[in-house]
Amino acid sequence: MRINKDIRDTILKRLFISLGILLLIRVGTFLPVPGINHTDLAFYLQRHSVTKNLISTFSGDNTFVIGLFTLNIFPYINASIAVQLLLGLSPKLSKLQKEGDLAGRRQINRLTRLITLGWAIIQSFSLAFYLKQVLFDWNYILAIEIVIWLTTGAMIVLWLSELITDYGLGNGASLLIYTNIIASLPNIGKKLLAENTGSSLFPLFAIGIVILISLCGIVFLQEGNRIIPLLSSKQLNQTSVPDSTTTNNYIPLRFNQAGVMPIILTTAILVVPSYISNLGLLPKIDLPINFESFKFVYWIGYFLLILAFSSFYSTIVLNPKDISDQLQKMAVTIPGIRPGVQTTFYLKQLMKRITLIGATILAIVTTLPNFIESTLNITSLNGLSTTSLLILAGVVLDLAREVKNIYYSNIYNNMYQ
Repeated sequence: MRINKDIRDTILKRLFISLGILLLIRVGTFLPVPGINHTDLAFYLQRHSVTKNLISTFSGDNTFVIGLFTLNIFPYINASIAVQLLLGLSPKLSKLQKEGDLAGRRQINRLTRLITLGWAIIQSFSLAFYLKQVLFDWNYILAIEIVIWLTTGAMIVLWLSELITDYGLGNGASLLIYTNIIASLPNIGKKLLAENTGSSLFPLFAIGIVILISLCGIVFLQEGNRIIPLLSSKQLNQTSVPDSTTTNNYIPLRFNQAGVMPIILTTAILVVPSYISNLGLLPKIDLPINFESFKFVYWIGYFLLILAFSSFYSTIVLNPKDISDQLQKMAVTIPGIRPGVQTTFYLKQLMKRITLIGATILAIVTTLPNFIESTLNITSLNGLSTTSLLILAGVVLDLAREVKNIYYSNIYNNMYQ
């Protein structure tokens, strides 16, 4: 009974910390940045849908307020992606991560914060100078003030997200993205009902089926793994032959090592021509081509790029040779496989097959909703992509896993006190 009470108190305490910080960040999103005339902004947004979509992307709804926390966690997400790529390309940073000591983690965290600061300044400058065509009283001093306010807000959000990770329940950055997605769900639901009111219910039924299939595939990708049994030198020296199926030592190779990175990289590449065209940087050329008939080419390219990026990113996240070297140092072997070169070759071939399965499922789950959306002419699903579903499912699964860890750690502490 005592254990259950301690577990409940611990979970509730960490839950209230997370909820309180998330509420504070949400309130800070609507605190207007000083110096911006939001009446001019509202008037401009009513006439320019591109800017309205930009503001909606940052704030998560149709508000016209550029607040202190408008940049939210986006600079940190971009910085984390950059650091992960650097870890795969820089041997020095990769060595720091592999050593896993406190000093190495501090250096990587310091690098992530510095890149976050740089991204925040870049995004703040972009937004400040974009407002030049919106505000009648715009000047360089006002632009610098906007940059300072937005950059400061982004770094405060980063600090608060780290407090959630250290003292709250869940990962701070993931929960902030989760909150932004959840905040956009009511608007998506209203658009769906508005588009299908008085018409056939088949589009709604198809949307429900697609979302259900996507969630099942996402859960499989997040939780599915291939178990590789391991044998230690102590087990090998036993007189009886150890049963590899009953050993407690194993390596779980996840089907989706790359997470949402392949989707992010694919989207970043495919949207570049559209953004350049919308900004008017390219001359408009009238060609006698019906681009509607070439949509299948876009989806095939989307599918193949996700396959390629999944394979590429998995090799960065997990190196078979490093795993083989670590097993050899610990005097652990895979049953039926010799240590060294054979173990590296076995892991490399196994990872290729696992990555292919995971990448194919990820590509199908990602492409299917877009294909259905294009086929049924459903535009209100733009805010609920597979990336959003992947994040929603991943955050819920991570929270459940953390609650389970708290449960077992409390039982362990009470047993040995």
